Amino acid sequence: MTPRCSHNRPMSHYLFLIASTREPGHLGNTEWLARQAAARLPADDTQTWLRLADEPLPPFVDLRHTAGSYPMPEGRARQLLDATLACTDLVLVAPVYWFSFPSTLKTYLDHWSGWMRVPGLDFKAQMATKRLWLVTTSGERRKAQPLIDSTQLCADFLSMPLAGVLWGKGGPPDAVQADEAAVAGAASFFQPS
Repeated sequence: MTPRCSHNRPMSHYLFLIASTREPGHLGNTEWLARQAAARLPADDTQTWLRLADEPLPPFVDLRHTAGSYPMPEGRARQLLDATLACTDLVLVAPVYWFSFPSTLKTYLDHWSGWMRVPGLDFKAQMATKRLWLVTTSGERRKAQPLIDSTQLCADFLSMPLAGVLWGKGGPPDAVQADEAAVAGAASFFQPS
């Protein structure tokens, strides 16, 4: 049975994966924007925030055409797998790096290929029950389009709805705070349409 909140709607569990490689202790534009959006989530919903750079995943090794299957991951990879499967909503908090995903997020997504091939895990089917969200910033909107397109393709591959994309004008520290459209968009980002 799905837990329900006081308003008789299903409770949600949002997993925020922060992909920035900004030095520790410095809140980047993308994370700031994501936290503005998350502040509007119902109090009954669960929020888990994980910084991918805190304990980087090892490079992904492609065994598809040799071993065919993968063992259950261990260590940090298992922690991220468990967190991914436990959420109802996966929020990629990803600034644009060279017109694409930061390396931390790309490595995490590469590991999905292995997780789909762990016997008995049924990763792809489990992911189809979740919603995917993207919060991103870049100097110009057009420079974010390849990252947005990649996110849509990931969602499509796993039959996940891409529930929303929130873009803000980033660049130097705190720049997004001056982007009135992004700040206003954050206020209603997770609201049902």
